[in-house]
Amino acid sequence: MAEAAENQGTPTAPARRLLRGTAAVLLTTGPLLGGLLPPPAAAADTAGAPAAASAPSAAQSHARSEASAPAPARKGTGSQTADISVNTLSPATPQKGDTVSITGTVTNNGRSSISDGRIGLRIGPGENSRSALEQNAGRKDYLPGADGKEVEAKRATTDVGSMRPGIRRSFKLKLPVSALKMDSSGVYQLGVTLTGQTRERPYDQILGIERSFLPWQTSDAEKKTGLTYLWPLISSSHLTARTQSDEAQTPVFRNDELAKELAPGGRLQQMVNLGKDLPITWMIDPDLLASVDAMTERYRVQKKGGGTVAGKGQAYAKQWLMDLQGAVKGEEVATLPFADPDVASLAHRGRNVPGALGDLGSATKRATETVETILHTKPSTDYAWPVEGAVDPGIVDVATSAGAHNVIARSDSLRDTALSYTPTSARPIGGGNTALVADARLSKAFEGDMTRPGATSRAVQRFLGETQAVTAQVPNKQRNILVAPQRTPSASQARAMALALSSLQKDGRWVEGSDLSEAAKAKPDPGANGRVPSSSQYPASLRKKELPAEAYRHVQNTKRLVGDFKKILTREDRVVTPFASAVERGQSTSWRGDAEGASNYRDGVRSYLVGLTKEVRLIQKSPITLSGRSATIPVTVQNNLVQGVENLELRLTSRRRIGLDVGEPKAVRIDGEHSQSVKFPTTSKANGRAFVEAQLYTKDGKPYGKRMVFQVNVTSITSTVLLVIAGGVLLVVLAGVRMYTTRKRNGGTAPGQDPSGPDEDEGDSDSGPGADGTDGAEGVGEDDGGERPDPSSGPAEPDEADQASPAVGTGESAGSDGRTGAGGNTGKGSGSVPDAGEKVDR
Repeated sequence: MAEAAENQGTPTAPARRLLRGTAAVLLTTGPLLGGLLPPPAAAADTAGAPAAASAPSAAQSHARSEASAPAPARKGTGSQTADISVNTLSPATPQKGDTVSITGTVTNNGRSSISDGRIGLRIGPGENSRSALEQNAGRKDYLPGADGKEVEAKRATTDVGSMRPGIRRSFKLKLPVSALKMDSSGVYQLGVTLTGQTRERPYDQILGIERSFLPWQTSDAEKKTGLTYLWPLISSSHLTARTQSDEAQTPVFRNDELAKELAPGGRLQQMVNLGKDLPITWMIDPDLLASVDAMTERYRVQKKGGGTVAGKGQAYAKQWLMDLQGAVKGEEVATLPFADPDVASLAHRGRNVPGALGDLGSATKRATETVETILHTKPSTDYAWPVEGAVDPGIVDVATSAGAHNVIARSDSLRDTALSYTPTSARPIGGGNTALVADARLSKAFEGDMTRPGATSRAVQRFLGETQAVTAQVPNKQRNILVAPQRTPSASQARAMALALSSLQKDGRWVEGSDLSEAAKAKPDPGANGRVPSSSQYPASLRKKELPAEAYRHVQNTKRLVGDFKKILTREDRVVTPFASAVERGQSTSWRGDAEGASNYRDGVRSYLVGLTKEVRLIQKSPITLSGRSATIPVTVQNNLVQGVENLELRLTSRRRIGLDVGEPKAVRIDGEHSQSVKFPTTSKANGRAFVEAQLYTKDGKPYGKRMVFQVNVTSITSTVLLVIAGGVLLVVLAGVRMYTTRKRNGGTAPGQDPSGPDEDEGDSDSGPGADGTDGAEGVGEDDGGERPDPSSGPAEPDEADQASPAVGTGESAGSDGRTGAGGNTGKGSGSVPDAGEKVDR
């Protein structure tokens, strides 16, 4: 049976006898029969053949195998009829005396049933070439010679019987490692095969194969390779600029997805739980720490239809931070600038936007403060990590502009073509800066779908084999290599990464863990490439996903608005801190591939900020009438923020030259959720109608908020009218004197006499309003009978474009609609807005 399995496609014994007896016929009919009979197998693949005793070198074997390889079979045919998955290979790095256990599944993907199915194990020659590993990993079909001989040992094979199309069966192989006959150190290819027959091809043949790699190290390596593995704790932007208006400034999150990542089994929970016992360097985005820290107290989550609901991740956040604090204690922690700004986008799109480069420095400073405060450890900020390690001169310049001296690149960007081995990752790139070039194959080893056990096992074994091959390339040369995986590994990817690292930590005899700082200080290889590729070599696929220049202009405009707004606040920290963080989140690397989401986030930050600035505003006045040449005009300023505002002044400007003097600007200071009536003494030299403009200004003379225009009607009182009024007053006084003297002369009213005697004029009673002149008309109040000015006849009001200057808030506006009349600071909602036709006297 073993021989039949080894000779894929070899005709049956009766057919061979027939061919030997009719050689002459074959010479003449060969072309016809050649189209009917299956091709013979390569002689080197025949079990027990003499050629097998003296196997060719690995390179020669590969060359001959590839040269004679048949065309690849389609899935579901030939050696791809069955799909084999190797789910576990234990131990991953066996040593002498171990027992190797392999489990997996086999599925019939063909159209016909498989009969006499048998799972077997093949082992190829040991390899120390990374290119050979890559070549073997890329093959799908069975290739005689290159896939080695079938292992003959007890329990090295197992029958799976007949399998109809679509049927899946499990298998398990278990054998001593000695049965594999791995004599020298190297990376051995293991091939798990299915041998069987089909109706179309009723002879034993290879119907499926799955390859894996088994590192074999007979003793500790002479010079172990230092392995630095970055363990990234990075997430997308979750926290908004919004806060509740309470004293604690309850934060508002975009969604509650972060709680899922922190929950048991979640991505970030797994990263911390797995990483705490591994030889890694923590690479942390401080924004993630700040966001999780905000979740440890009460927080809110935005709803799609508007409003917020209570967040549910408080307990998860507390536990995660506690676990992380324990995991990083005494370990090396490297930090990215706050919110992981997209260095490549900044270099290519935002560099020429004024102020954009300065954000990188402030994000770096904020990173140190955040990590020290939350994790109680001092991080290193000396590293910049562009997306996928792709670099060009512009990226290097920007990345190092904020103080970082080490740029984490990748070997598929900064390539080494002059060396036959993998060099140390560190190399000088000029200007006192160092490129730490991560190995591309190792860094991308776990990027695929790791939810399937077979994919995980294959990735782990390939990673282990690659690291051993690196050491074996130059066994007497000490080197340090760097692995920089994807920024946000999934939970399954993290588990696969951890499985590989723990295997190296436990049984790897060719590598040793190394911190990132050690990798940066390692002695560079003299022949390693230190020339940064040009901008034209930057991958187009990455350039497409960069933030646009408009994003950086938008961010700078928002920053200016924050800067102006904070000048009027009594507690600016309640606004500056959340908005500064939100502005930095708007430039995060996490937005790559989500241009719409990034734009919506930045627009949301600015929209909320503008809304806060509008909470400090002027209350619109209706047309008013001034009776006389001088009067007082009250203008109400409303502050709906929960904190006070100051450093504002209110100015009135008359638009018509009728000699209306509206006085000097008035300082404005209003407590939170209050209004203030600011009074302006006004004089006029002529009658008429004028439009007055009211505008708030900041201390440095910038207009704040919308201007407010109202109409003033001046009605002056002439000297003749004054004489008439004076005469009337005199008559009233004289009448009163006469009444007084008459009563005094008469000595009062006799008993029984009618009080309203004939001597008294009817209506001259001492009771009733105005009788004693003390309740005479002052002229203050609404003008009920006078002619009201027609606003339509005056100049149109100016375009009320939003001129909101900086105005910061504290969080969400209180939303009160209080208004005040005359007076100073009022309580919430006190006072009222003057009605149309308001009349103001002296």
